[in-house]
Amino acid sequence: MSDRRSDARSSSASKKTASSGAGQVQSLTRALTLLQRLATSDIGLNLTELSGGVGLAPSTAHRLLNSMRQLDFVDYDEQSGLWSVGVTAFSVGSAYLKKRDFVAQARPYMKQLVAETGETSNLAVLEGVQHVFVGQVECTEVMRMVVQIGSRGALHAAGVGKALLSALDDDAVMAIIQRTGLEAMTPNTITSPSAFLEELGRIRDQGYSVDNEEQTSGLRCVAANIYDENAEAIAAVSISGPSVRVKSDRIPVYSAAVIRAADGITRAIGGHRPSGGAARQ
Repeated sequence: MSDRRSDARSSSASKKTASSGAGQVQSLTRALTLLQRLATSDIGLNLTELSGGVGLAPSTAHRLLNSMRQLDFVDYDEQSGLWSVGVTAFSVGSAYLKKRDFVAQARPYMKQLVAETGETSNLAVLEGVQHVFVGQVECTEVMRMVVQIGSRGALHAAGVGKALLSALDDDAVMAIIQRTGLEAMTPNTITSPSAFLEELGRIRDQGYSVDNEEQTSGLRCVAANIYDENAEAIAAVSISGPSVRVKSDRIPVYSAAVIRAADGITRAIGGHRPSGGAARQ
């Protein structure tokens, strides 16, 4: 009889522990979702915008936000009523960039690239089935491309995305395409898998990619990969600008400058191109 009571107590305790663990994971997921939502805003969001944007009850969102506020993951402005990303979240994000030394080492080459071309230079990495911007040097033009560091984009329609995909074999590319599809973002977006694989073949041969108004009408981008000591692509550097300035007949000039920058960064971090890679221009 005592054994049965002991087993029942043990079973009840296990269920409570499992339930508590599941609740903690759910709370953590919700809190991180709120943090991700905040990261998309430059000026902050109020509670209604936040809770509605992630599908949480205002009371639940408020409780989670206050918990994160205690650890400085979020800030709250009493006057405006806006929540924003806090200093601890910034520190955590900065640790990611510190891990990737090439971000700091790439900056002088990106500045030189901007000086040569007059257009904004971006640095992006492959993260899952998207590219993530980890660096940018803006040009001084009034009309220029500006992206938020940490923002993500569709690989198939972006210069940096296509460059990074070109470093993968076709099977790996097709696995990504099957998950994401090839959404037509503009009339110029490549939406056929076979045509897209042909495009990647051209990029491998020439050593650079071109976003010919495929992601945004009126915007062109030229990108090339940066390689580590194992000749593996770890990032792509690019220049982007309005198509009225980045004209098709100037692509050879822009691509040569971008390849020089990519190769310079590659050498600076002790890397090298894969054997058979496009020669420096």
